[in-house]
Amino acid sequence: MRCRERHESVSLYRPEDDPRRPTPPSSGQRTKSDLPPEAPLDMPVQDLRRLPPGGVEEPIGYVGPLVQRRLFLIVGSFLFGLLAAQEMFTPLRSDGIDWIDAGFFLLFFGLFAWIAFGFLSAVAGLFVMLGRGPLESIRRSPLVLPRARTAVLMPIYNEEVGAVFRRLRSMVESVEKVGAADRFDFFVLSDSHESAYAREYLAFRRLTEGARSGVYYRRRQQNIARKPGNIADWVRRFGGAYDFMLVLDADSLMTGAAMARLATAMEARPSIALLQTVPQLINGHTMFARWHQFASALYGPVASAGLRWWSGTESTFWGHNALIRVRAFAESCGLPELPENSLLGGHIMSHDMVEAALLRRRGWAVHMVAMPEGSYEEFPPTMIDHSIRDRRWCQGNLQHLRLLGTAGFHWVNRLQLLMGASAYLTSPLWLLLIGAAIFETLRADFDGYVLISSGWLLGLTLLMLLGPKVAALLSLPLDRDLLRQLGGWRTVAKGTLLEILISVVMAPVTMLTQTFAIVDILRGRRSGWSPQRREVDGLDFLEITRFYRWHILLGLALTAAMVVGIDGMIWTLPVAVGLVASPATVWLTARSDVGDWLVRRGWLLSPADHRHFEAAPGEPPAELVLGPRFAIAQG
Repeated sequence: MRCRERHESVSLYRPEDDPRRPTPPSSGQRTKSDLPPEAPLDMPVQDLRRLPPGGVEEPIGYVGPLVQRRLFLIVGSFLFGLLAAQEMFTPLRSDGIDWIDAGFFLLFFGLFAWIAFGFLSAVAGLFVMLGRGPLESIRRSPLVLPRARTAVLMPIYNEEVGAVFRRLRSMVESVEKVGAADRFDFFVLSDSHESAYAREYLAFRRLTEGARSGVYYRRRQQNIARKPGNIADWVRRFGGAYDFMLVLDADSLMTGAAMARLATAMEARPSIALLQTVPQLINGHTMFARWHQFASALYGPVASAGLRWWSGTESTFWGHNALIRVRAFAESCGLPELPENSLLGGHIMSHDMVEAALLRRRGWAVHMVAMPEGSYEEFPPTMIDHSIRDRRWCQGNLQHLRLLGTAGFHWVNRLQLLMGASAYLTSPLWLLLIGAAIFETLRADFDGYVLISSGWLLGLTLLMLLGPKVAALLSLPLDRDLLRQLGGWRTVAKGTLLEILISVVMAPVTMLTQTFAIVDILRGRRSGWSPQRREVDGLDFLEITRFYRWHILLGLALTAAMVVGIDGMIWTLPVAVGLVASPATVWLTARSDVGDWLVRRGWLLSPADHRHFEAAPGEPPAELVLGPRFAIAQG
């Protein structure tokens, strides 16, 4: 009860409640200054070894059987992993058991349990949707504007200026259309090089002309701690003037109605510090981006429903398209710098999941919300661009292993941090499993040795891998609008088959790329901070070949082993084909004309393609002015 009163006392803080807090001028009094008056807010660096003062152990009243849900996933994954590993272990007993066999058993058990967790989460999401219905069936509620003030923060780093400010203009105009211009201010927080300053500043000045919302621009001279340092600098300088902040990425896009609904929801729920939306992918032109847009649109609803079902009040933060209570963030999320003299030291790179855990440690709830429309982002256009970004995420997620012992973290937050690191560690483990399987086959001392001794294990493996896709297809009749936007059942079937084929071909490529990234990180090579390419139309084939030369060599080695007739190698054929074909696959999927050709013929069609073709080039889609509905997961 003490904690509930604490939340009530800090949740609806407004300027009129505290005369000491500077209040930005109203829309009618806007000046053309680059920044509003400063409103400093203390953001202390957190001690990860000790509980924060005034912290509470269990401040949140749970709604629903969260413990049972989480036990279902954990125990179910354990049992599926044990069942599969036991069956795989059967042929190993034929010539005796040694430590190599035991290692193979543990390796297979862990990896199978990993894919079983994803399968069970998707099954849970399917039943949630069957019981609740799609979000479209929720009665549209009238839009109620918040009373709180919200700062919309867009950190940028050497981005394409025209595209960034077109997105900003769309959001500013959308907020004005719903009548919330006096509730939202927009901040462009630049970490760009000095050479980009003139272009950014000119675009900013053009954006402010006629804008009724406050639009501000700040460029840091020193890019300390990357994006989290950028956000922390804003909090410490201006955070005291705002109740909430909406954190975006440079490729993010949100409607004014979505922003208003999020702010109104958080205003009404004083125990919540963060609302994370599930952004839809848009503006993809290459085959690679369209592949991910289709997969996200088709599989995303079931996956996110399952994630909300078990994460509850300990949901995660993805670093963008999320609304955050400013004072809760300031008191909870000052990130320390990890010691540089140790492996994976320095500034915390994958800050978002850590910040969610720090908020929960202070007694705040973190929720994921489902919105059928209103929250959008873009995806890297090519496999190489995705790999470069993934390399940074890999190092950041591996840092999380050092944070698992942080004092006061909820066990679900620790599990999420471990899962984030495991998402990358599974790649070298899969490669190790392939090597171990080949070794077990080669050292078998009798003819007719078969590693997979039963067909049902192969069937169970396929069920675990394809089950989430099947669950998404089973839920699709519940959402007729989505089915229509995907082109109907025939188009969905064609797109699903192509998506599975691309996934099979790309899986060994991703496995080896992430393995190399982990090796580089463990050797002490840090990820740089290079600008992301948002728009690409084709790649040079020589560049691709250089990037994937080791993939090709390993694929050729596996192919040669099959050609010379080494026993037990034939089952590595899909891996070999994917690796050898990686340059051609990456080159083909990087082309916009291939993506356009597929969409025109009903392959990989997604709702984003309808928005793209209905809008003028470079302009936001017409749907952006519509108001979304959303539901908060209540455990």
